[in-house]
Amino acid sequence: MNPDDDIIKEYWNFLSQKGFPCVAAKAALARGHIKSIVIGHMACPVHDSQILNFMYDFVDNYRSAGNSYHSAAVIFKEPLHIDEKVFDQLLWQRLTGLSALDKVRYTHDPRVDDDPSSARYSFSLKEEAFFIVGIHPGSERKSRRFKYPALIFNPHAEFEKLRRLKRYDKMKEIVRKRDVFYSGSVNPMLDDFGNSSEVNQYSGMRHDSSWTCPLSH
Repeated sequence: MNPDDDIIKEYWNFLSQKGFPCVAAKAALARGHIKSIVIGHMACPVHDSQILNFMYDFVDNYRSAGNSYHSAAVIFKEPLHIDEKVFDQLLWQRLTGLSALDKVRYTHDPRVDDDPSSARYSFSLKEEAFFIVGIHPGSERKSRRFKYPALIFNPHAEFEKLRRLKRYDKMKEIVRKRDVFYSGSVNPMLDDFGNSSEVNQYSGMRHDSSWTCPLSH
C-alpha cells in the first residue's frame, strides 16, 4: 500500500474512534464523502498549488453531489513535534498562501464576508466558503489531537443548510455533549457563526482579545 494511503487510513481511524464528538465528520466518513490528500512539510509553500488544485476538485465534486456531509482533509507529514503556537502560525501561513493564489482567479464567496475580523467571515476558495478545523499532535484537546498536522475544510453552506432545516442546534448540542465526555470539557473557543469571527476557532489555540488574525485579503 502507498504510504500516503496508510496516513489517510489513520485519519479515518481517528474519526472512527468510539466517542469521537463530531457526528458530522462520522457521517461524512460513513458516506464516503471525505476527500484526502497527503502533503510534505506544513511550513513549505511549494505545495500550495497542489493543495489548491485538490481543493478545486473537491469544490467541483461537492457542488455536483447534491447530498450532505462532505469535507476535505489536507494532511501534512511534518512537523510531528509541534505545539499550539507553532501550529497556529503554520495554519495561517498555508491559508495565506492558498488565498493569495485563489484570488488570482476568483473573488471571495459572496455569501460570507471577506474581512477576517467580521463575525460573518469564512475562508473561501473558488468562491466556496469553508469552516476550517485544524488538528495536530500537540493539540491540548483530545478531539483535535491527531498523529499528523492537518487542515480540514468543511463547506460553510452545509451548516447553513442544517440551520434552514432546523437541525443545526440539535447537532451542535450533541457534538458539545460528546466533546465533554471525550475531551473533558466543551471547547472554550467555540462560538456560533455571526456572533464572532470564526477565525478564532480554526487552529484550536486559545486566543486572547488582543489577537489579530494574520490573514489579509
